Amino acid sequence: MKGPPLTRRNFGSLVAAGITLPSIAGAASGQSDTTGQEAKIDDRAGGTEIHTPEKSMGIYVGSDLTEDGSTILAGFGHEPSSHWLEIVPHQEHDSDATWTVGVTENADIPGELTEIPQAEETYKYISSMYSFYAGFPPPLTNGGLNEQGVAARDIWSPSRPELVEMAEAEAPQTGPQYSDLAKAAMERASTAKEAVEIVGGLMDEHGYSTYGGNSHLFADEDEGWVFINFAHPDGDLWAAERLGSDEVRVSYPGYIQEFPVEHEDDPDYMGSEKLVSFAKGQGWWDGEGDTLNLLEVYGAGQFPAEADEYFYPEFYQGARSPPDREQDLRDMSPVSLEDALVWIRDPRWSTDFQGYGQVAHIRPDTRDELQTLWTTVTSSAGTPFVPIPIATEEVPLEFEQHRYMTADAASNFLDKNWQHQEATRYATREFKRLLYLTAEHPEEFYTDVTGAIEGFEQDLLAERDEIESEAISHYESGEDQKARDLITENVRTRLLESLSLGMELADEVQATTREEFGFRRPERQEAPGETAPGTSQPMAEGGWGDMVYVYDDATHEFPREHGSFTESESTETPTTTEQEATSTETPTETDTATTETDAPGFTALTAGAGAGAAGYLLKRHVDSDD
Repeated sequence: MKGPPLTRRNFGSLVAAGITLPSIAGAASGQSDTTGQEAKIDDRAGGTEIHTPEKSMGIYVGSDLTEDGSTILAGFGHEPSSHWLEIVPHQEHDSDATWTVGVTENADIPGELTEIPQAEETYKYISSMYSFYAGFPPPLTNGGLNEQGVAARDIWSPSRPELVEMAEAEAPQTGPQYSDLAKAAMERASTAKEAVEIVGGLMDEHGYSTYGGNSHLFADEDEGWVFINFAHPDGDLWAAERLGSDEVRVSYPGYIQEFPVEHEDDPDYMGSEKLVSFAKGQGWWDGEGDTLNLLEVYGAGQFPAEADEYFYPEFYQGARSPPDREQDLRDMSPVSLEDALVWIRDPRWSTDFQGYGQVAHIRPDTRDELQTLWTTVTSSAGTPFVPIPIATEEVPLEFEQHRYMTADAASNFLDKNWQHQEATRYATREFKRLLYLTAEHPEEFYTDVTGAIEGFEQDLLAERDEIESEAISHYESGEDQKARDLITENVRTRLLESLSLGMELADEVQATTREEFGFRRPERQEAPGETAPGTSQPMAEGGWGDMVYVYDDATHEFPREHGSFTESESTETPTTTEQEATSTETPTETDTATTETDAPGFTALTAGAGAGAAGYLLKRHVDSDD
């Protein structure tokens, strides 16, 4: 199928068909889109509604541009799903072992699962898992950080409509999908370049199951690579570009622009065999020049911020200009770990859509076991980052899978095997509660909530050297298990403390809301013969642009220093006895979330700026009335 040469294409042409979506009003601060018009959606999926392809983010900052010489790979995913933390252990497999890849008939573009050979050895990695995206089978992952010091991010990258139509025409599709490929990179790659070779090799050999185009960012301590999976069903359209230690990249979406025609011997590029010839054969590239612009030839042709009309609120879609965001990073250099935490938390993109936040901090001359993934279990706008080193052996059950927002959870009762896990508080749900409460009045609560969260994070940052020094001492003495126990207990304690903080903050915001504003009930959607109150009607009828967010023009700051909203003078610290009396304490298997741990080298952070900060929220509003 040949098509006309590609010029500039509107993102609306990449989403589904014949559906008129309402203009988008801000869910929290009254912000609205600039057009005030209805967004028209062109046909591309046979009438099946698919939301606009504006999703996750990945950022790469090379080691020459960071404060401590580390490589930073950070980002988040956008999935309407449950999310949880997972530590996948190092494993050995039989030489004839296989693993299941691909998608089922339930995917947006239907497919069939297949079996492909498993590696005989798979590496340990830390990841955020989730249960649903585009109908793909769970559990799903976008990457994370592995024991070799390789980090991965998975980011949407919409292919041109003709490619998506080819995939639809050849359904059922087969071959690994984006999560399978991210998983393979984590389990098999010892460098970022090797991750590219693994993912490209799997696509070449087994094909590719797509939802419409995708990308990856890979990084190690020396370099990064951006990888684009175009939507061709045979899996033989992919490209990769090296990112040096003196470069930054913002995939928002993932993209590659100028790509050399003669790339086979270029150390900075890799691509599938037919990448160039297919474009010329389709008439999408005229064959002139030494390079072709892959964003124009195979991609969407423009970035979301360049669209003539916005589907999402202006602050959100207008920020989706990778060149502008890359200039922001260059202007910020040298970039610190704290800068990366603030970046992922920025309310322009840290909305209810943000399923989790990750910052991989890959440091030179650091033991592999101590390379660290800072992570939030859901939207960073209302969740503290907690550092999880590779040495960590497990996380508390509160941060693992639960039924809230899990795909198909309502289709049956709970299996007995999971009753204890499900009985624990679900961290994702608790932090979502804080986000939703804050988003109703962001001008009143956002800076206070963020200040409390970042006060807690500052305590975590301050203890890293001491924790790592003690772990290194154990490793150097041949006491590897003691080192792992130390790190695991620290992670367990800090995660549970972060949960206690989130619950306390939510209770404070709720109490203040009840006293000062009252609670707003959802408006009832009128329909002929409908009798159900608004509180019982469907909760997701407003369209994808009707998002929950905490962005507010009056409070937004960029660039912003980490902790800038944290009060310098901490409120009175609650004692252990006082904390045990609060209703927000989270139940744990050992009940040590807010008490001093027996593990040497660290104490509970109940006395830090973060843990004491929640109490000032209600007090601040009461004082302001005097």
